[in-house]
Amino acid sequence: MATVTEWIEGARPRTLPNAIAPVLAGVGATIQLGAFSWWASLLALLVALSLIIGVNFANDYSDGIRGTDAERVGPLRLVGSGAAAPKVVLLAALGCLGLAGVLGLVLVAATGRWWLLAVGAVCVLGAWFYTGGKKPYGYAGFGEIAVFVFFGLTAVLGTVYVQAGVVSWPALGAAVGVGCFSSGVLTANNLRDIPTDREAGKNTLAVRLGDAGTRRMYLALVTVPYVITILLAPAHPLVLIALVSAAMLVTPVRVITGGGTGGRLIPVLRDTGMVMLAYSALTALALALS
Repeated sequence: MATVTEWIEGARPRTLPNAIAPVLAGVGATIQLGAFSWWASLLALLVALSLIIGVNFANDYSDGIRGTDAERVGPLRLVGSGAAAPKVVLLAALGCLGLAGVLGLVLVAATGRWWLLAVGAVCVLGAWFYTGGKKPYGYAGFGEIAVFVFFGLTAVLGTVYVQAGVVSWPALGAAVGVGCFSSGVLTANNLRDIPTDREAGKNTLAVRLGDAGTRRMYLALVTVPYVITILLAPAHPLVLIALVSAAMLVTPVRVITGGGTGGRLIPVLRDTGMVMLAYSALTALALALS
């Protein structure tokens, strides 16, 4: 039976910035539009957190029963390590995804944005079929695209729209930036797992691109947000403060460009997530003040 510590590790806390960052950026854009609601923002955050933890447990379950996690370099996997029974992890995944659905329903009902229920349903289905089902799209190389869409565009713009009823160009720019960072986190993870994923038949985008191509993609993904910041600057000069977060990329970029593999790539996930969080917080502050 898994311990509390093992359950926490199984929830993959290093991925939580992927849920927090887009809501932060969305809140900043919402304040700029003069439509901020603290309770709606809190509900949006809880939906995002429930969804990503549900994704992580679902991934743990699906990969575990397929044997993909039998040998891995990264953090503990509950099913793959035998720490928890598959059915228990499945229940945890469904519970978190169900909670995300209920919280999303409350948010939609309270704001009257009923068509967002369809968006929420797609998000839950996307979370499950990432590694679940007979033909999981995460095994076909579409994981990074899904992360960009769900934890970038959808999370940021959804946070804005559910409160303001409209979106803005700064909100779209922030959504693309956060989405690129979020995809960068997954890219670093999949770069680390290329050898074991290839052996298990998990054809992630990293497996398809190969080691060198995946490293180039990571560098491109963490560069795009700052290009967007510079493009937004003429109309919103304060957003340039987000460039400060680029200093935090020095260490992970050195590992990526230096050919780091295996365990050396584990901190890259954490560091990229923290850069994303800082970028989002600074961008949100700038948009709010402008």
